[in-house]
Amino acid sequence: FVLFLSVIFFSGETRYNKDKILQGQGVDEPLSDTGFRQADAAGVFLSNVKFTHVFSSDLLRAKQASASSGKSSCCKDLEIKYDARLRERKYGVAEGRPLTDLKAMAKAAGEQCPSFTPSGGETLSEVRERARDFFEFLCRLAVEAGQNKQQTHSAASNSLGRSEVQSVLPWTDHCSEPELNSDNSGASKQLDANILVVSHGAYMRNWFVYFVSDLKCTLPTTLTKSQLSSVSPNTGVSHFVIKLDKENILRPEINCVYLNQDSHL
Repeated sequence: FVLFLSVIFFSGETRYNKDKILQGQGVDEPLSDTGFRQADAAGVFLSNVKFTHVFSSDLLRAKQASASSGKSSCCKDLEIKYDARLRERKYGVAEGRPLTDLKAMAKAAGEQCPSFTPSGGETLSEVRERARDFFEFLCRLAVEAGQNKQQTHSAASNSLGRSEVQSVLPWTDHCSEPELNSDNSGASKQLDANILVVSHGAYMRNWFVYFVSDLKCTLPTTLTKSQLSSVSPNTGVSHFVIKLDKENILRPEINCVYLNQDSHL
């Protein structure tokens, strides 16, 4: 099975975002006018993609962003599934306060941001555990989707010609195309799942660290360490190709096609 996971930061700008005030989970501001425009632009950017599933954080700003993207042809016919595991990192007593306050708290504790955990907040390990749990859920979902295809289609219908493959790959018009696995005939295989995930910057940064440190994700050669550790711009787009072995689905091969793409903004 080959799972293509498309991770989209559709948490567009809010008023608190702009003013550098921590929102986390306890403060859930709606999108600003700019935030809605950003989500619309990202939806257009992905309008040539044929998604099979759409998941979103259940926080208001992510719901609004996912609904805005849902108007695009990329996923207008799909039901958006809301999941608390995709929520932003919880910042406890620092939520609703300026980012400078969190930095001051960290300094007083002799620690550095973002590893510092304010009272009532989530540790980075706890955030990463949420990301791991949700990703393993996606892996099982992809395998189930692949098995359903095998039951309803012949082997021939599971192989796509080159022109057909291009119609379902979002990077075709925006980025260089990675090499896909092929069967013995050399034909590229159809993706079993093409998933859109709508979440938040700090949460997704921890997801990427999990991909790289725990699952040994292959990164673009041009990507720097600072880019990997930075928070994505609002509605930045990241693409991963994930190869699943049905005998050991929790040890996938992951290739990062690009990270925090923001050319649509």
